[in-house]
Amino acid sequence: MAEVITLGIESSCDETSAAVAVNGRKILSNVIASSLDLHRQYGGVVPEIASRKHLEFIIPVIDSAIKEAGIEPSRIDAIGVTYGPGLVGGLLVGLMAAKGLAFSLGKPLVGVHHLEGHIAANFPENPGLEPPFTALVASGGHSHIVLVEDYGKYKIVGRTRDDAAGEAYDKCARELGLGYPGGPVIDRTAKNGDPHAFDFPRTRFKDSYDFSFSGIKTAVLNCVNRMRMKGEEIPVADVCASFQHAVCSVLCDNTFKAARANGTDTVVLAGGVAANSCLRAMFEKTAASRKMKFYRPSPVLCTDNGAMIACAAYYAFLNGRVSGDNLNAAASLSLEDI
Repeated sequence: MAEVITLGIESSCDETSAAVAVNGRKILSNVIASSLDLHRQYGGVVPEIASRKHLEFIIPVIDSAIKEAGIEPSRIDAIGVTYGPGLVGGLLVGLMAAKGLAFSLGKPLVGVHHLEGHIAANFPENPGLEPPFTALVASGGHSHIVLVEDYGKYKIVGRTRDDAAGEAYDKCARELGLGYPGGPVIDRTAKNGDPHAFDFPRTRFKDSYDFSFSGIKTAVLNCVNRMRMKGEEIPVADVCASFQHAVCSVLCDNTFKAARANGTDTVVLAGGVAANSCLRAMFEKTAASRKMKFYRPSPVLCTDNGAMIACAAYYAFLNGRVSGDNLNAAASLSLEDI
């Protein structure tokens, strides 16, 4: 099989990243520049700051990715870029850079859905992974259960009806004074706590694999505020462990139920929350008990990165999904609309 080299560009939130991959499975480079430290002081991502940092980082990051890959720019076969969903300012920076590069090199431009990229992050490290499979894509802005019927063919079978899982983590971490982003710090703090110390609610819907995390978020905030009003010491580690266990339980239960209902014996994790140690362990244990296959990417491929876009772009390119120069940013874009 001839080698197809793709360049992937990602700028949907606070990471500016570019990467080079071969045949959607082998990563030659993956350069990431983050503005997280700037956003941390505000307790969340500030779109204007993110856009300005993307403008500053985008060209050096692309140059570094190509140099680290050890190839000439002319060797690139297709240029993939995230065009949604995400912060429109950041998306536009990546799009303009990708369009300019595609035009100057005379190469095809491939628009990639952000969640499609997260799912594709599983391919480089798991050569045996092939569709169909069921994926949980969980991050600060998304909580989706996706049936991956084939490369580039997706069906959403479950989603959050309010807060995304990562969003709930951020809000609870803020209430506990743990800082931003909430996912990693709650995961670390929970290791010293009792996951059964508090019985936080787990929302489940009849005949649906959808999620709702607003209830558990409110329950945690009310619990913490009650203890503060009574002058009680807050067992932060226990609160984190109990909150995390409840969230991960629902994510795990719904995903495996959806996989069984859709006739797939393979489950994958994707997105920033996929780096969570509790969730990974819970998925691994459940898959083993049900004799199902389970895959997840390394933590560096869970967060936003160019490698996942380069890998997704490869399969889109093979399927003839090439974008024109009128490709525009789509801040709200359904995975099923691509």
